[in-house]
Amino acid sequence: MTDTEKQILREEEEKKLILREYRSLLRALKAKLKKGDKRLVRRAFEIAADAHKHMRRKSGEPYIFHPLAVAKIVIEEIGLGVTSVICALLHDTVEDTEVTLSEIESEFGIGCAKIVEGLTKISNVVETKNTTQQAENFKKILLTLADDPRVILIKIADRLHNMRTMDSMSREKQLKIASETTFLYAPLAMRLGLYEIKSELEDLSMKYTETTVFEEITQKLIDTRRERTKYINEFIKPIKEELERNNFQFQILGRPKAVHSIWHKMKTKHVTFEEVYDLFAIRIILNTQNEKEDCWKVFSIITNYYQHSLERLRDWVSTPKSNGYEALHTTVMGPGGKWVEVQIRTERMNEIAEKGLAAHWKYKEGSNNQESKLDDWLKHIRELLQNPESNAMDFIQDLKKDIMGDEIYVYTPEGDMRILPTGSTALDFAFDIHSELGKHCIGAKVNYKLLPIGHVLRNADQIEIITSKKQKPHADWLNMVVTAKAKSRIKYYLKEEKRVIAADGKEMLFRKLDNMKVKPNAENINELVLHFKYASPLDLYYAIAIHNIEIKDIGKFGVIGDKLIPPQETEKKTIHKEEVFDFDVSKQIPAKGYELVLFGEKSDKIQYKLAACCQPIPGDDVFGFVTSGEGLKIHRTNCPNASTLLANYGHRVVKAKWAKNKEISFLTGVRINGIDDVGIINKITNVVSGEMKMNMRSMSIESGDGLFEGTIMVFVNHKEELDELCDRLEALDGINKVVRLDMD
Repeated sequence: MTDTEKQILREEEEKKLILREYRSLLRALKAKLKKGDKRLVRRAFEIAADAHKHMRRKSGEPYIFHPLAVAKIVIEEIGLGVTSVICALLHDTVEDTEVTLSEIESEFGIGCAKIVEGLTKISNVVETKNTTQQAENFKKILLTLADDPRVILIKIADRLHNMRTMDSMSREKQLKIASETTFLYAPLAMRLGLYEIKSELEDLSMKYTETTVFEEITQKLIDTRRERTKYINEFIKPIKEELERNNFQFQILGRPKAVHSIWHKMKTKHVTFEEVYDLFAIRIILNTQNEKEDCWKVFSIITNYYQHSLERLRDWVSTPKSNGYEALHTTVMGPGGKWVEVQIRTERMNEIAEKGLAAHWKYKEGSNNQESKLDDWLKHIRELLQNPESNAMDFIQDLKKDIMGDEIYVYTPEGDMRILPTGSTALDFAFDIHSELGKHCIGAKVNYKLLPIGHVLRNADQIEIITSKKQKPHADWLNMVVTAKAKSRIKYYLKEEKRVIAADGKEMLFRKLDNMKVKPNAENINELVLHFKYASPLDLYYAIAIHNIEIKDIGKFGVIGDKLIPPQETEKKTIHKEEVFDFDVSKQIPAKGYELVLFGEKSDKIQYKLAACCQPIPGDDVFGFVTSGEGLKIHRTNCPNASTLLANYGHRVVKAKWAKNKEISFLTGVRINGIDDVGIINKITNVVSGEMKMNMRSMSIESGDGLFEGTIMVFVNHKEELDELCDRLEALDGINKVVRLDMD
């Protein structure tokens, strides 16, 4: 068979596979198809297939498999309908092919065109110190969330499929996409009620950022599957019998916790896999109309058999979460002294928990007030976006805190409930009620007790805000609030006040330029902004108004024609400063595909520093990051700052790997705790200096109540050496835990 014949055969096979996937998509959509819908879906498929016909994914398969898979996730896992499927099929066409938005509008209407536009990345953003292209794209996605949440739901489906099929990508692309996912997409999936998808996104991200740990936990879950199944069956047996006796219609599912969830517990609680106390989770799903009553009856049956933990009871049946999630959660002591998490839900609650937003709207007709909380949150996003001047980076950071944190439930004097992030203050509450109330807030009565505006609220507090027309926001208010809405409005009011003051400075400057016979055009103003190192003309005018810049300093500038020329000496300094800061970052970034070898045989031309936040050592999985002032820095891929850097500044990342070099040693540290016993210090120093012959730089130990905690700083040649040190120290009697130190 000739190469041409093989090629034709392969193309025929691919066509069959593509058609099979398309038919599978139609079967999944069957229940939602109305008259004429099938033709529209077919047309969208044909346009996408034709537009992507010469494109292939990194894995080598035809690109059209990706939009088909995204459309299938949109139906089966998120529960959206025909319009969303059409948009999912077309989601990459405008960005990657010749298809235009006007063509989509004429074929499928303005609604589809708007959604596809929301899914199309912005590609012409110039990076400044306030934003990056990625940050602007994140902000664009969130802007569409308020208008049509289907955009973000399709985007989450797109991200989920990319994460499931990322093995063929380059290492730095895997890191960048995984970091974006943990930074924004997983928290958003959670906030929109897509708990299953949120868990899978976190697990898949961890697979690439913490590969070794992910594989270890996955293997341990596989190894313990048999005994877990046996244990869950033993736990369920008496409950199942009792529920049947009481004529409940139900199903019980037993499942292990997600890998990321287990790892998070191991990290935050400093415990081993075996010590994660609620590895087991049981879900009881009821088929009932008396939802609230029956959920509590089942809770009562469970607690008749097993003792429950008072601290771990979560009642989201009486008070659903703001994303619409409803369930009763409790943790009970099962047989053999093992903790088991039990979730009690009805079928309706379960669908909302799995399909989130889409299911929430399906059940909304004729619903009670509780179910409008999700709409309240979308309204809250709209309010945040009303501040047009919030820069993208700040906006995303503030909103991220809002969407990720736990919630508290507080009340107005009339008894209306408000949901706020944990850590919110009386000032946050005031801004949540109304921007004007926040602006003039001078104090609050919390449970009838007069308290300052910075007082941190607790669950079930009742708050009355006290105002004064004379009050106005101060810069230190930004440190008193945690909600994105409060921060956004305070920044807006401060900017307004700054504008008023800056108007005087502008007038003073224009008078001076008039005396110098120079036009106050954009070019001359930018020359002054650059020279005095301010971010914008507004900051320059403000500095002149409050005399941070004396007007006589402007007179030191030379004039050629109608152009301002900075004083010669300062000019050199200014240009040097700006080059290091931001404008020439692109020149410092090596060519695509470049890989920096750290401490290789040949010395690399590029200078770099090791990041203090994570202190990488040879053997660590690392990447280089071009900073805006300190050149190239090397970070560990699991550095606390990695997800923010990779998610927002992926284009500044440089591939890096360690060369084998035993000559150079690196300072690193371990945190250690245990029982404070006679001779424990001696045992530790004997392992470090005696057995392992390591050079110890410092050791600090604090003890109290019979326990000790401390840090040891040592020089090592390789990560393997540090791992061995941790293992040997942990094996000593009296030592509880030894973990590698992450610097702040």
